[in-house]
Amino acid sequence: MENRRLQRLVIDALEDVKAQDIEVFNTTKLSDLFDRVVVASGTSNRHARALAASVAEKVKHAGGTVVSIEGEETGEWVLVDLGDVVVHIMQPAVRAYYGLEELWGGRPVNVKLRAPSGIPWPRARGTRRGKATRHE
Repeated sequence: MENRRLQRLVIDALEDVKAQDIEVFNTTKLSDLFDRVVVASGTSNRHARALAASVAEKVKHAGGTVVSIEGEETGEWVLVDLGDVVVHIMQPAVRAYYGLEELWGGRPVNVKLRAPSGIPWPRARGTRRGKATRHE
């Protein structure tokens, strides 16, 4: 499966189950093992496990391969290995402690995320009320 498609599937699966603070890092120059690292937060161990299950299910349904899932027992840090994309789902305290964003370069890839439900995207200057523009 092509990396951009896999990345999009992962982000959609995380957003479907309300992941927080989703970030994607390009690791092609840092590692030969994988091309992307996705880091997201879950609010509890149950939420983190549900996020991992959503990612695995969506990737399998699209014909992709889930190499392994680690950390489901505790749910504090769940890793979903999809081959070229590795997904880290962490509770906020664990994420702050390990600081994976700094490890993978601190410069996330720009990806389109959905607006939180019920919250409209900010309007750009000069746009009409009915023609809101999404900012990233």
